[in-house]
Amino acid sequence: MTMLSKPERLKSILQNLRISLPELRGAMVATTDGLPIAQAFSDNTDANRVAAMAATALGLGKRINDTLGTGSLNEMSVSGMDGQVFIYSVGAKGVLAVVAPAGTNLGLLHMEARDAAQAVASVL
Repeated sequence: MTMLSKPERLKSILQNLRISLPELRGAMVATTDGLPIAQAFSDNTDANRVAAMAATALGLGKRINDTLGTGSLNEMSVSGMDGQVFIYSVGAKGVLAVVAPAGTNLGLLHMEARDAAQAVASVL
């Protein structure tokens, strides 16, 4: 049996997330420093740019939680007219970003993405 490399395992987690939620526009794993590790986008999205923004959003979310005393950050979202971006903290060194169109079943999305975030954290 062949062992998958860390990037291959992360890519597999993202692909499984996309299979569970085919309407997703994409998903990616990045470092908290803003470097892309694995991605699964349905278009030619600039992974470097998304990774940098996801890491920045995660950092800002952590600062907001610290300032307001709401505990450690688990997840956050940014909503637009045509969809939402969900940012999940994955361990101390990673971030999972999931891009969903408007009208996505958010209960199912959170269930699947939280499971994916735990799987990513176990790999990182």
